[in-house]
Amino acid sequence: MQKLCMTVNKMFKLPVHPFNLNNEGKKTYAQWQYEKGIDTIKFYLKYTNIDDMFKNKTVLDIGCGAGGKTVYYASKGVKKIIGVEILGKYREEAEELARKYGVEDKFEFVCADASETPFDEGTFDTIIMNDAMEHVGQPEKVLEECYRILKNNGRLYLNFPPYNHPYGAHLSDAMGMPWVHVFFSEKTLIATYKELVKDLPDGKDRIEFRISKRSDGTEYFSYINKMTIKRADKILNDSKFHIEYYSEEPLRNFLKYSARLPVLKEFLVKMVVCILRK
Repeated sequence: MQKLCMTVNKMFKLPVHPFNLNNEGKKTYAQWQYEKGIDTIKFYLKYTNIDDMFKNKTVLDIGCGAGGKTVYYASKGVKKIIGVEILGKYREEAEELARKYGVEDKFEFVCADASETPFDEGTFDTIIMNDAMEHVGQPEKVLEECYRILKNNGRLYLNFPPYNHPYGAHLSDAMGMPWVHVFFSEKTLIATYKELVKDLPDGKDRIEFRISKRSDGTEYFSYINKMTIKRADKILNDSKFHIEYYSEEPLRNFLKYSARLPVLKEFLVKMVVCILRK
């Protein structure tokens, strides 16, 4: 099956991906994130506005990566913003970008697990979780932690692409086939992905970032928790938060009616968008 997967994959062009842009010397991961900053919050702007999200607010950005989007948010009038990322290797890149855009006095990078942060209760006015819900190992615990560290009436802005999104497996740095994770087993995808990236300058890092071993020695994609819309709905409704705004954004406008159907929505929704209030 690996050969078939490799063959089919060659038929599809790779989407633009920051890992590849970085390897090609076109732009850093942090710079790419900064330039995409508005895209990370545009769905919320159907309900609220940038000032209400950021102006004079103490903000936490969970899963900030190389800090590019965090620096973008810092430019929107925040009082203070902290980016939390479990991979400490991005600290230098994030801090360099903050200096580049003159927001280093407002910006801080903290290496921590989002389910157990070092912050005091009621610290933040705003928490952003952009494309992070599908990566955390304990999403229920992360929401509990967000509730703890938010101020009363504070908001958590949460969005994520559901697992059965065309690129929901987050392999598009090497695999351009949409819904590849629907058609091939995890075992096949792991073998194929390893083969595709092994000779890249950062190939070893990519493999270590995405793939782990269970106690029985079998490998699995550990960087993704296979968050479906159905699973997220239960987690959100079981949390202490008040759901102030909720939207399921379709892949294309002409699919908006099909994307409302219970089974099809898992495949045709590109982004689940929520605003949760404490």
